[in-house]
Amino acid sequence: MPPIVQVADLRKRYGEIEAVRGISFDVQQGEVFGMLGPNGAGKTTTVEILEGLRKADSGSARVAGVDVFADPSGVKQRIGVQLQASAFPEHLTARETVDFFAACYDLDVDAIGLLRAVELDERAGQLQERLSGGQRQRLSIATALVNSPQVLFLDEPTTGLDPQARRNLWGLIQSIRRGGTTVFLTTHYLDEAEVLCDRVAIMDQGRIVAMDPPRKLIGDLLARGFTKPVAQQQASLEDVFLDLTGHELREA
Repeated sequence: MPPIVQVADLRKRYGEIEAVRGISFDVQQGEVFGMLGPNGAGKTTTVEILEGLRKADSGSARVAGVDVFADPSGVKQRIGVQLQASAFPEHLTARETVDFFAACYDLDVDAIGLLRAVELDERAGQLQERLSGGQRQRLSIATALVNSPQVLFLDEPTTGLDPQARRNLWGLIQSIRRGGTTVFLTTHYLDEAEVLCDRVAIMDQGRIVAMDPPRKLIGDLLARGFTKPVAQQQASLEDVFLDLTGHELREA
């Protein structure tokens, strides 16, 4: 099958600043693809171009077979977008919020089924503004799935979540991927990318400086003679926390 995302020589400039400098990459159908980079690397601009939200200066991009530049509306019909800070209409329940987003696509969806998929069906009647941070992130993903997208864009989906909610969201992303949806993930949590992503592209100063499966990138670094001054522990403080308090979600 052809790649579901195809990018060639993409460029974007803001005045004197060249935010994206001729990057090229493909995303295969059904994979979790991560885009990593420090602040200002150009990853947000790249993703916004792919989502049809921002125009590129030159190059080409296709998402789900649609030319992003020629038909941005067609792209939006085929993708789902979860933003880091989602603004939902006030005074709507979780179920009504899903129905509202479905109406934007002129669709009639099984709102409870979507909420069940993100483990929020028991909160269907609760006002969305009273949900916890983790619950709102899961609601955001439910709304991004209303149009059965071929590609789901996730923008730092676990930022600000406690360890249980973070690990739960990892499981949700893996479940979405198993359902056949391609996931395009941006994150600052490198352990998250290592666990979830089939491949990652690392951007810096508008360019892709590396792109491969996480394990290969780590192996290549070790092959260049890299060593840590202190031996890496086999467990982290987060592992201790989860072992002592459990992995299950704590719903307020």
